[in-house]
Amino acid sequence: MSRVTRAGRRRVVQSLKARLDSDRTTGERLADWMASAFGSQWFLALNVLWFVVWIVLNVNLIPGVPAFDPFPFGFLTMAVSLEAIVLSIFVLIAQNRSEHIDELRAETDLQVNLITEQELTKLLRMVSLLLEKAGIEVEHDDELKEMLAPTNVEKIETVIRDQLEGK
Repeated sequence: MSRVTRAGRRRVVQSLKARLDSDRTTGERLADWMASAFGSQWFLALNVLWFVVWIVLNVNLIPGVPAFDPFPFGFLTMAVSLEAIVLSIFVLIAQNRSEHIDELRAETDLQVNLITEQELTKLLRMVSLLLEKAGIEVEHDDELKEMLAPTNVEKIETVIRDQLEGK
């Protein structure tokens, strides 16, 4: 097996996100950009400014400027509702993509952890054999016996599922 350096492992993990980012559709790219741009303090400030200007213009505070959307601001209400719908859809698209990446990472972590567990169990067996050859008794070590037993992944899944379901 090839030896992977710490920096190499970091590149592998980063490349998963990079690969998924490069495979984004135009809609996903737009959704990510919209969620990033419109989830900012600048966008909040711009919206507040827009609403203040709209309301000031439509409550006859400025002489000679007729109200084009008088109170209760029906057009403003519709525009804000449409903005909220469009923005929430873009945020949901970005969240779904992020969730997909997180699921892939979690599955990758699980697979790496299972492989690591198998390798550690193998190392424990080898160390146990070396200890026995050196005349050190390990056969009465119940904790070691338990550690040498294969991990029952299905049992762990059942216990976690039961805990999540409150059983």
